[in-house]
Amino acid sequence: MISVVEYTTDKKEIWDTFVRQSKNGIFMFERGFMDYHSDRFQDNSLMFFDEDELTAVLPASVHGNELRSHGGLTYGGFITSNKMKQHHMNDCFEALKTYMQGKNISKLIYKEIPHIYHKQPAEEDLYALYKNGAKLLKTEPSTTVFLKEPLKMPKGRKAQIARAKREGCIIDVSNDFETFIALENSVLIHHNTQAVHNASELRLLKSRCGDKIQLWVAKYQERIIAGTLLFVYDNVVHTQYMAADDTAREIGALDLLIKTLMDEFAKTKTYFDFGISSEDDGHYLNEGLIAQKEGFGGRTTIYQTWEIVL
Repeated sequence: MISVVEYTTDKKEIWDTFVRQSKNGIFMFERGFMDYHSDRFQDNSLMFFDEDELTAVLPASVHGNELRSHGGLTYGGFITSNKMKQHHMNDCFEALKTYMQGKNISKLIYKEIPHIYHKQPAEEDLYALYKNGAKLLKTEPSTTVFLKEPLKMPKGRKAQIARAKREGCIIDVSNDFETFIALENSVLIHHNTQAVHNASELRLLKSRCGDKIQLWVAKYQERIIAGTLLFVYDNVVHTQYMAADDTAREIGALDLLIKTLMDEFAKTKTYFDFGISSEDDGHYLNEGLIAQKEGFGGRTTIYQTWEIVL
């Protein structure tokens, strides 16, 4: 019998320990990361117990009559222990629906965790979604490099990397979040948007997550001209942001930066994930952006969002 318990702050240690030991949890689901924007979202995270044993947790927020997993995260479905089997997951979904009905919540928006972030196979939730008549809301293409056997880069990309080296570009780790976010926003303004995080938030997250969040930059004549903010997981390195100014684009500074990082993390990680290149819930593909990422030897990994209406 599965019972559902709402997360409260006194359960932080139990939650975080479970996430760290789970087969598909990442540091983004630990409370130190999730709760930095608690003022923006009404947290409604849930814990699922089989008798007295915690078997799954669900990062979630409530939005009117909707439960979303989670409103402030790119993805965040059921996080499960190594003991999770298919029939247990089916029971978790039944318990979740009963909980939602008791709270007058009529809709579940479910953002699955892409398989490349799993430490063990953990797609029991996808079958349970199908069994419960879930509707696919959106499919978004991310670009991922398999670091153990990366595909070849085109000659043009190699030429840019060589030029950046000749120009004397320096690749280094940095804590200058202010300069980086200003650079990022100078790029995003052309798309009528801005970075989700500001420099203060990045400093806060860095202080909570340590080396799991890293800022790497390319410097030219002692000036930061390109950079990327990395989220470093067990198997995956994810570029949360990438930015380059006109000089960087001319001399290939971002190309050198990314190639340097791919070579370095290939020693310890399996995937280098660039994130999605689409808009309008996946209906519009930014072909120039995805081509840039594919030029590093990446190919598509899918991010999907589902809906269950009770």
